[in-house]
Amino acid sequence: MRAITIAEPGGPEALVWDEVPDAEAGAGEVLVEVVASAVNRADLLQRQGFYNPPPGASPYPGLECSGRIAALGPGVSGWAVGDEVCALLSGGGYAEKVAVPAGQLLPVPEGIDLHRAAALPEVTCTVWSNVFMISHLRPGDTLLVHGGSSGIGTMAIQLAKAVGAKVAVTAGTEDKLRFCADLGADVLINYREQDFVEELERATDGAGADVILDNMGAKYLDRNVRALAVNGRLAIIGMQGGVKGELNIGTLLGKRAAVSATSLRARPLAEKAAIVAAVREHVWPLISSGHVRPVVDREIPMSDAATAHRVLEESGHIGKVLLVVP
Repeated sequence: MRAITIAEPGGPEALVWDEVPDAEAGAGEVLVEVVASAVNRADLLQRQGFYNPPPGASPYPGLECSGRIAALGPGVSGWAVGDEVCALLSGGGYAEKVAVPAGQLLPVPEGIDLHRAAALPEVTCTVWSNVFMISHLRPGDTLLVHGGSSGIGTMAIQLAKAVGAKVAVTAGTEDKLRFCADLGADVLINYREQDFVEELERATDGAGADVILDNMGAKYLDRNVRALAVNGRLAIIGMQGGVKGELNIGTLLGKRAAVSATSLRARPLAEKAAIVAAVREHVWPLISSGHVRPVVDREIPMSDAATAHRVLEESGHIGKVLLVVP
């Protein structure tokens, strides 16, 4: 089979479409013939040598895919060869085939074509686990989403609106903010021109955000805590703004607030399976009914993964960038 390999960490040119040994399904796994994958910020970090796959995972980048089941490993039931699926991965999505633990498989939702299904697993699992399972967003709450026009952001807006929450977003251009508004965002903040703490305070009559979904990490830590409502919850899912920040414990205590930080990739199989099951139960019906949809910026041949990485690094995209197997 062919896959994107990384011989040495580096820039996008380090990604090479190459012949590699065939993937095989082990016990409790299925072999998926990949139709499409999607690009995530974690893939860029792996390419640069900063985010290695967990032990036992595929060495190739790619944290999600869509395709058709080609084979079942020992002990797998409930799936059949030929089923159209999408999957949450620990690696290996940038390839023609990938072995997937059966608990991380999802059926393609009704009304979604097989290519676009590749845009769903990582964003739905990230948003549902952080915003709902950990931070317990409720109807009437206010959610602040940093990077509202990203793949994660566009999904967070839709799911929060579907449960009756108010949504505030930050983005860097007016075009991106308009797109977020079209998805249902109520409060639009241009982070290049406005202070999100001040704008959120104004929009909520001083109350702040009940939940904040943050991809920036250190750079926004202090302001995020100040932007929280009493009993607010800050969910950190990224480090685009650095890894070390100063936390004002007094402010946190005064608000009786909580800070959580999670990633999906290295979680035990049972935890990932539980998240996938929750997404299938709660999110898939919203997608099948048309209330929630994947947002895809463009499709690029997988053999040209370098171009897709450049698109993400330039941050001009809205939603997900897909890699399609040629």
